Amino acid sequence: MNGPPATAAWRHLGDRDGFEVVFLSREDGGLVVRGQATALEDDQTWGVRYAVTLDEGWVTRRAHVLGRSAAGRHEVRLESDGAGRWRVDGAQAPELDGCLDVDLEASAFTNAFPVRRLALGVGARSEAPAAYVRAPGLAVERLEQSYHRLDDGGDGPRFDYASPRFDVRAELVYDRSGLVLDYPGIAVRVA
Repeated sequence: MNGPPATAAWRHLGDRDGFEVVFLSREDGGLVVRGQATALEDDQTWGVRYAVTLDEGWVTRRAHVLGRSAAGRHEVRLESDGAGRWRVDGAQAPELDGCLDVDLEASAFTNAFPVRRLALGVGARSEAPAAYVRAPGLAVERLEQSYHRLDDGGDGPRFDYASPRFDVRAELVYDRSGLVLDYPGIAVRVA
């Protein structure tokens, strides 16, 4: 895959109307992603701002997430040892053992983490459980999900994505840098 761009943006679709923008920078041998998403969902407005630090293999090492809605402000910090053990706001979180990625409900960008990290060949499939941060309240929970690499489309790699908990199965289309272009019913890349 090609290197990621310096910035990208998505428009939220479906049950959520909103926008996400990210800025990427190389720091200390890894990548830092700074982004924000705002949305109107179920007649509620909210915003989420985040910074996620990835190591050179695209494994999540840290995430700092701030959320705001009419219900108030929320903040959560996640730290990983890079081998699948996590701390949430400084406390051990054994329910997240084995997760190598953070997945933000507010973000289409975070679907790049397992795709880049796994580097699956065509036909390969992998489980990719994630530390899932809900929006806008920022509750953290485990999310079971899987990626199955399909033949490449015209724009880039395609994956059969499944998340049984939410009864979601979709064909995700990525660009050549590993960023999602089309997440049907959820988001579409606009920049």
